[in-house]
Amino acid sequence: MSFGDPNNPYGPPPPQQQAAPGYGYPQAPQPGYGYPQAPPMGPYGEAVPQTMPGTVGAARVMLWVIAGLQVIGIALFAFSAVKVSSARDDGTLKDDASFQRFADYSTGLLWGITLFALAWAVFTVVLALKFNSGGNGVRVAALVYGVITAILGLYPFVIVGLVHTVLGILIACFVGGSAGSAWFQRPRYGAAPSQY
Repeated sequence: MSFGDPNNPYGPPPPQQQAAPGYGYPQAPQPGYGYPQAPPMGPYGEAVPQTMPGTVGAARVMLWVIAGLQVIGIALFAFSAVKVSSARDDGTLKDDASFQRFADYSTGLLWGITLFALAWAVFTVVLALKFNSGGNGVRVAALVYGVITAILGLYPFVIVGLVHTVLGILIACFVGGSAGSAWFQRPRYGAAPSQY
C-alpha cells in the first residue's frame, strides 16, 4: 500500500477544499464538545416531563367537551323551567297527561338543577385552565371530578349521561396514571414552592 493511495484507511485524511469567502452557502457553526444538556430530574432521579403528556392533554380536552355539554344542558334546563312555569297557567294543558307528568317537576327544582349545572360547568372550565400550571392539588381535584361526573352521569340521565360517564372515567384514569402523576408533580423552576 502506498501512502498516497486515497483508499488507504491508515493514511492521512484527504485535504478539504475551502470555498471562497462570500460564495456559496454560509458556513454552519461546528457543534461543541461535551454531552448534551440533560433533562431536569425529579426528587427521586426520574426524568421530569417538559411538555404535557398526551393522556393529560386528552383529559384536558375531555374537560372542555364536558364544559360544552354543560352549557347545552344549562340552556335546556333553563328553557324547561321557563316553559313549565308559563304553561302551568295555560288552561288547555290542564287535561294533557304527558304535560302533567312534566309539570310535576317544580320550577324551583328545575332552576336548582340549572344552577348546579352552571356551577359544575364553571368548575370544569377552571380545572381545565389549571392543567398547564397546576400542581398535585389540581390532579387530585381532576381525579375526584372524574369520579363524581361518572357517578352523576349514571343516575339522573342514563342515556344522555352515558357520555359524561365515559368521559369522567377516562379523565380519572388519564390523570391518575403515571404520566399524569409525573406531569402534576414536576418541579416548577422560577416559581415559589407550593403544595398545590
